[in-house]
Amino acid sequence: MRYGLLGEKLPHSFSKEIHEKLGRYTYELIEVAKEDFAAFAEKRDFTAINITIPYKRDIIPYLATISEQAEKIGAVNVALNRGGELHGYNTDFLGLRNLILRAGFDLNGKTVLILGYGGTSRTAHAVCEALGAKEIKFVKRTADETVISYADAARDYAGAEYIINTTPCGMYPHTDATPFDGSGVRLADFKNLKGIVDVIYNPLRTKLVNEALLSGIPAVGGLYMLVAQATEAAELFTGEAVAEEETEGIYKDLLLAKQNVVLTGMPGCGKSTVGALIAEKLSRAFYDTDEEFTKKYGTPADYIRAHGEPAFRDAESKVIAELCSNTVGGVISTGGGAILRRENVLTLRGNGRIYFIDRDIADIMPTSDRPLSSDREMLEKRYAERYPIYTGTCDVHVKNDSTAEALAEKIIKDFEK
Repeated sequence: MRYGLLGEKLPHSFSKEIHEKLGRYTYELIEVAKEDFAAFAEKRDFTAINITIPYKRDIIPYLATISEQAEKIGAVNVALNRGGELHGYNTDFLGLRNLILRAGFDLNGKTVLILGYGGTSRTAHAVCEALGAKEIKFVKRTADETVISYADAARDYAGAEYIINTTPCGMYPHTDATPFDGSGVRLADFKNLKGIVDVIYNPLRTKLVNEALLSGIPAVGGLYMLVAQATEAAELFTGEAVAEEETEGIYKDLLLAKQNVVLTGMPGCGKSTVGALIAEKLSRAFYDTDEEFTKKYGTPADYIRAHGEPAFRDAESKVIAELCSNTVGGVISTGGGAILRRENVLTLRGNGRIYFIDRDIADIMPTSDRPLSSDREMLEKRYAERYPIYTGTCDVHVKNDSTAEALAEKIIKDFEK
């Protein structure tokens, strides 16, 4: 009995974790190069598989039957081997539909732009139709008979209510990308957006999702879709129903395991102390970006004195990007000015839930080892400058008006809810 996920490159897939949480079978990641795909499909050496990029359409000629929904979409992401014959299905439809509904998005009578024109884009189109969208347009770099360009979208469909990204732009490890890059079009060109869906799940929140959220537009990543389609696939694999509560539980467990706790706030607000307590209580690794900076460049204070603040911010951004690219399920305490650069905020939010620790400025003491806030006047100036950025970039605003222990427990309670 062989179950697994078929794809070309799968080093960062979450599928194995999801299926093994179901506890019904052993699940493996099956990487097959394009030149070896035909031999793999003809050999049929599996019981049941999920299928991902780039084989969702390539598998179709090898199927004995294909479900009505998969045939309509033109993409298959589940193949069952029954007596040597392959039977194809599409569970991405249910996964994406459930993600959209769970987010509270109402597509009925709305205009939807689907970014991309691969197998997942066709699934998105079918879901939009099923949810009653009034107008649905595929968008990619170059227009043709069935697809509009990004420039066309910004010009003719600036009033679109929803955007669904089905491209890989922004997927790990290229997390600094968005589908709009290089097109001359910006998210801000679409003035009537009510929601954005990005099917990418790694990172948990892509740059596109975070840019939307920071602009006040509701947006969701694709983790729930991944879990929901996987549990429906499991039903096809085994014939056993998976309860909705089990799907929700696996999603929450996976989100909790992958998400970082990120602490922002003024120097002296308690980030490092509280972060170390949270890490200890949750049995997680703890990182302090100032300490990570010191390992590489020397202390922030010495670096600022020697090279100036702009050079320090450049180096700090590199440290944050490197740390976040390799950290999931950790606790990260940031330098007081880390949030001054939007690129840092987007990086920290990719796999992080940001808590702004707000301590009364009267309770924070200026110190000589902080050259940007070494006296009371400088400290209060920094606080006034940064406060709206702290509040505008965090997920949760927490007051540090008690003990470090109490604050750590408060953050953990929110994080685990």
